[in-house]
Amino acid sequence: MNKPNQSPWAARIAASSIALALAACGAEAPPPAAPAEADAPVSEELPIMGPERVILGFGDSLMAGYQLGEDEGYPEVLEDVLRARGVNARVVDAGVSGDTTAAGLQRIEYVLDNLEETPDLAIVELGGNDLLRGLSPDETRSNLGKIIAALKSRDIPVLLMGMRAPPNYGPEFQSGFDGLYRDLAKEYDTALVPFFMAPLVTDPSLLMDDRVHPTAEGVREMVAATVDQVAEALPEEE
Repeated sequence: MNKPNQSPWAARIAASSIALALAACGAEAPPPAAPAEADAPVSEELPIMGPERVILGFGDSLMAGYQLGEDEGYPEVLEDVLRARGVNARVVDAGVSGDTTAAGLQRIEYVLDNLEETPDLAIVELGGNDLLRGLSPDETRSNLGKIIAALKSRDIPVLLMGMRAPPNYGPEFQSGFDGLYRDLAKEYDTALVPFFMAPLVTDPSLLMDDRVHPTAEGVREMVAATVDQVAEALPEEE
């Protein structure tokens, strides 16, 4: 069953995400380290232990699981993989397809105010729709900085998911866009995944027919490539 068109946080608009542009940079992006098979059977799942660790997944269609089943989106697969590792994780899906960083900034306080409890970690994945619409890297940087600041003001650690611009945007734009994630991670002392979509640009079979969004297998590869960094970004249990 496909995910419904309505988000718990806001109405999902038609997806206009990023990989259409980012796929063009496959030749430019360094090949990602080969992750373990995300869908490989777990020979011995560790017992789930400790207090519940709540992770907020805040982003656009890549977080919302556009056109995927209820259990196939990035937050849902990440939760399953973490729990298989023994982490008592609950990942909250606060992704809205089509969101720009400006739209994310408008709703971040609403999302946080309506959570049942303060997250132990927030994954911030936004910027691809800014890229697709040709918005300036300075605008994207400003909005993301304010989103991170809103989370930091509530003592919520952040893992920032980086994106990349394709070469056809020009070297000046590409440098400004690609570098803003690194710069923000340094400025706000957040954890960083340099390129969230790295597994997809080297294997087009992991994209849907629209050449924009990951398939269920693509999501599993994205989780496999990032789960270690998510686990490392979780603060130690008190």
